[in-house]
Amino acid sequence: MNDRQSRLLAAIIDEFITTAIPVGSKQIVEAGYLHVSGATIRNEMQLLSEEGFIEQPHVSAGRIPTAKGYRSYVREYMEPDRYEKQVRKKFESLKEQYLVRKDQERVYEAVALLTRMTPNVVFATVPHKDRVYYLGLSNTLKQPEFQSNPLMASGIVEVLESRLHDLLNAAHIDDQIRYYIGDENIMPEIHSCSLVVTKYAVRGGEGAIGILGPMRMDYGFNTVALDLVADMLRTG
Repeated sequence: MNDRQSRLLAAIIDEFITTAIPVGSKQIVEAGYLHVSGATIRNEMQLLSEEGFIEQPHVSAGRIPTAKGYRSYVREYMEPDRYEKQVRKKFESLKEQYLVRKDQERVYEAVALLTRMTPNVVFATVPHKDRVYYLGLSNTLKQPEFQSNPLMASGIVEVLESRLHDLLNAAHIDDQIRYYIGDENIMPEIHSCSLVVTKYAVRGGEGAIGILGPMRMDYGFNTVALDLVADMLRTG
C-alpha cells in the first residue's frame, strides 16, 4: 500500500466511524482529505478493495472498511493525538459528574451506617444538592415519646419532609458537635426533641450530618457515633 492509499484508507475509516454510511469518492473529495480527482480516488478505492482493506456492500454503495482495514488503521494510521482535546473535554465533564455522584453516595452510605448505630433519625445535607437525606424515621416513631403523643410525631414528620433544610440553614453548625435540646431548637414542631449536628466536608463540598430524636436520647453514645461517622466522611 502506497502513501496515498494509506491516507485514503484512513480517510474512509474516519468517515465511516463518524457516519456509519458507506463512503464514496465524492465524499472524500468534498471533505478535502486528498487533493486529487474523484477518478483517482475511485481507482485507489478499487485497489484497496482488491487488497481486502475495504469492501462494497452493494453495487451502488460506497465502500466500508473490512476487519483487515481496521487492523491496518489501528496499527499504522490511527492518530489518537488528534482527539486529545476533544476527549479530555468530555472526560473532565463526565469525571466531575462521576465524582459528584460518588460524593453523594458516600454521604448516603454514612447516613445508613449511622442509622444502624442509633435508634434515632439520622440526616445529612447532600453536597451539590439543595436537599436533606434522612433515614430511621420508623424506628424513631416507635420511641415511647412519639407513641404516646401523635402530635409530637406528626411534628417531627413535618420537619423532616419539608423544613429540615431551613432548620439547618438557621443553625450554627461547624466542626464541633453542636446540641439543640428542647426549647433551644429553632422550630416549635421539635421543641420536645433534641438535635445533635456537626459539619463534614468531602471533595468540593460541605454539609451537615446529625441525629434527631427525643430529648431522652443517649447523648454520650450519639456524640461518639456522630463524631466517628463525620470524621470518616472528612477523611474519605
